[in-house]
Amino acid sequence: MKKIGITGQNGFVGRHLYNTLGLFPEEFERVDFQKEYFENTEDLDAFVSKCDVIVHLAAMNRHENAEVIYETNVRLAQNLVDALKRTNSKAHVLISSSTQEERDNLYGKSKREGREALVNWANDNGGKVSGLIIPNVFGAFGKPYYNSFIATFCYQLTHGEVPNIDNDGEVKLIYVQELVMRIISEIRSEESHPELFVDATATKKVSEVLALLNDFKIKYFEGGEIPALKDTFEHNLFNTYRSYINHQEHYPVKFTQHTDPRGAFVEVIRLGIGGQCSFSTTVPEITRGNHYHTRKIERFAVIKGKALIQLRKIDTDETLDFYLDGTEPAYVDMPIWYTHNIKNIGDEDLYTIFWIDEPFNPQDSDTYFLEV
Repeated sequence: MKKIGITGQNGFVGRHLYNTLGLFPEEFERVDFQKEYFENTEDLDAFVSKCDVIVHLAAMNRHENAEVIYETNVRLAQNLVDALKRTNSKAHVLISSSTQEERDNLYGKSKREGREALVNWANDNGGKVSGLIIPNVFGAFGKPYYNSFIATFCYQLTHGEVPNIDNDGEVKLIYVQELVMRIISEIRSEESHPELFVDATATKKVSEVLALLNDFKIKYFEGGEIPALKDTFEHNLFNTYRSYINHQEHYPVKFTQHTDPRGAFVEVIRLGIGGQCSFSTTVPEITRGNHYHTRKIERFAVIKGKALIQLRKIDTDETLDFYLDGTEPAYVDMPIWYTHNIKNIGDEDLYTIFWIDEPFNPQDSDTYFLEV
């Protein structure tokens, strides 16, 4: 079993990598890292000594003073090199660099020099290093105004703001989960690649991305419709967009009921894509679910009875509670990386319609059980 530590564990890519490694408990053991370790030699040495693999993601991306970015990133890499030397480590070190290495700016210079410092350590001390040169990364839970323009646009479009395009250039992009799996593949290879270019999985103009996000806002956020998702990029972008919704305020969404002397009619879901639709009854006091998905899009619609739907992001302790009553049919959509369940809290059978965007495949279920 490989013991893996991640500097920048609580950052955007670091958190995704940490959580994904947790899906392989028989293959990887995660060694906890805290940013304070960089300020304490003993703590940093103890961390390095425990690791077979270190993924160095800790870095500063933005600051009003470019010199601060440069000095911070070079210092973090050098601190790690010093700890590797002090502990005589033979770890496989992976460092995230950027395609901005090729540009004439201090951020790119800091990433290149940090990678080169680790390559020199590996050459001189019998270690292994993989220097991943990475394009622009986007995905769920990125920090707006910091990690990417996509994070900023998603936040703005779900919080009543209007995005603005400063430069409508073409951008090479990779989804964070695609990057994470590329990192894990490199860990498994156990080989040194001092300069490893990670291929982008999409190239888009900024205006193209914004047009898609505006479509998600109108159709999904405002209209409840699952939009047409033409390819993997659009699916990933949609899941990214959904992660910026304030779930506590937005859900449950009540359906529009059309009533006449015959009874009532409710449109449960309008789809631009396919998937699997199911119906269930649940007896009082019974709970279904307690699992999460990393890619699937899912909707729970309560049409009869009383339900408590609960969500919890898997790396937090905050539980979101939603109470639904079939007298006013409503739905809650499940965000990725949130474990979720539904409980019958009434005195009669609970009737629920479930929709998910792909049929269940036991060989690739994307379903991980975890109590809310």
